[in-house]
Amino acid sequence: MHSLTAPGFALEESDEGHVLRLSGDWTVATINQLDAQLRAVSGIVPDCLDVAGLGRLDTSGAYLIDRTWRQTGAPWPPQIVGEHASAASLLDQVHAHSEPALPAPPPDTGLLAMLERTGKGSVDFYKETRASLAFLGETLVTIARLIAQPWKLRWTSIVAVMEEAGLNAMPIIAFLSFFVGMVVAFIGATTLRDFDLEIYTIELIGFSMLREFGVVLTGIVLAGRTNSSFTAQIGTMKMRQEIDAMQTLGLKAMDVIVAPRIIAMVVMTPILTFVATLAGVAGGMAVAWASLDINPAVFLERMRTSVPIDQFWVGMSKSPVFGLVVALIACRQGLQVGGSVQSLGKATTTSVVQGIFAIIVLDAIFAIFYMELGI
Repeated sequence: MHSLTAPGFALEESDEGHVLRLSGDWTVATINQLDAQLRAVSGIVPDCLDVAGLGRLDTSGAYLIDRTWRQTGAPWPPQIVGEHASAASLLDQVHAHSEPALPAPPPDTGLLAMLERTGKGSVDFYKETRASLAFLGETLVTIARLIAQPWKLRWTSIVAVMEEAGLNAMPIIAFLSFFVGMVVAFIGATTLRDFDLEIYTIELIGFSMLREFGVVLTGIVLAGRTNSSFTAQIGTMKMRQEIDAMQTLGLKAMDVIVAPRIIAMVVMTPILTFVATLAGVAGGMAVAWASLDINPAVFLERMRTSVPIDQFWVGMSKSPVFGLVVALIACRQGLQVGGSVQSLGKATTTSVVQGIFAIIVLDAIFAIFYMELGI
């Protein structure tokens, strides 16, 4: 292996004007000897660059030469004196990537900037909605095809998801609904007591829990718990290229990953909603018994006679839609994950936020729809 020669330079005056003469090997292993000296070069603008004595040169040495030339204020490109195999090309390449970046323009905070952000947000919302609807259509076609060919359904995956996302979520949903029912009963008892109408607390609990709170609480808990789980699972598979491996084996991600989760959530969400509704009614019954001295038998009899059964079916009719939307958003965001951990975290956050947003918006749409139907 050839030994390296120490680099050197000199800024001299000759017939060609001021000349920056280079000597020795300018490589990453040697240029640290000259860094401080080259930073101190100033005051004289060289007219040409002499490379006749230059030995080995790599991009690190070329960068140091380019930096020195620029700090003297000399025009580019330099007039090169002497012969060298790679000096001219390396200096051109390094200089092309060493141009000082232009300062960023100051942020515009005026009306035009606000309109620009509004327009960009609207376009992004349109694109996201369109992509979600396209994914919904693809999912429905896949599920319809699998239902028409039930032997292709992955029953083991469906049952596993039903247990993980359904049965395991039942305790927390029942717990939350029980306490929400208690809160509704306390509010009703406190407010209606001023009008000597405490008995109507039963109707308040019945209508609110059967029609709204049972299914909405279930949807929000699933959006927070199941969405994050599904998105993280599918995103991790995407990062590990497991989905690409499936496609190589001839397996479709929609059949293997998405369809079992969608079917499991559509089946389990009504069951969870039913449990949440019963728990909420039980919480309201406990408060009515403790605070209003309303016997549970009286409570149930009055609810049976005063709250129509169609209120129960209104709440239950929303649950499959909520389950479908929650699982759909979770699977789509999981499939959007790239190869980095940051994209996985972003997709998980987006999945939860979109899931909760979709539950609230859909519930409002259902409320308007049933109001127009007079239910």
